[in-house]
Amino acid sequence: MADLRTVLVDDEQLARDELGFLLGQLGGIEVIAQAGNGVEALSTIDRLQPDLVFLDVQMPGLTGFEVARRLIDTRAPSHIIFVTAYDAFGHVTDRVDGPP
Repeated sequence: MADLRTVLVDDEQLARDELGFLLGQLGGIEVIAQAGNGVEALSTIDRLQPDLVFLDVQMPGLTGFEVARRLIDTRAPSHIIFVTAYDAFGHVTDRVDGPP
């Protein structure tokens, strides 16, 4: 099975570096790009069409939820895993739903 082509999105470079390091230890995941904000994420994801996106919830400009919604509205989305360092988002009750 081929590695999952993955994009990391977080406004904190250290968080992206650490996540990339941890994912590299697992195997089966190839980090093909990183993005530091929502606008950059949309462009990168559209251009590279990754299998998987690790998406920070809270970023300046577009939040991770806004990025996910735009991906769902404009294309078949990649699989998305939300990541955050904020306890307030640890028990997210709102979902980002795709088409019915």
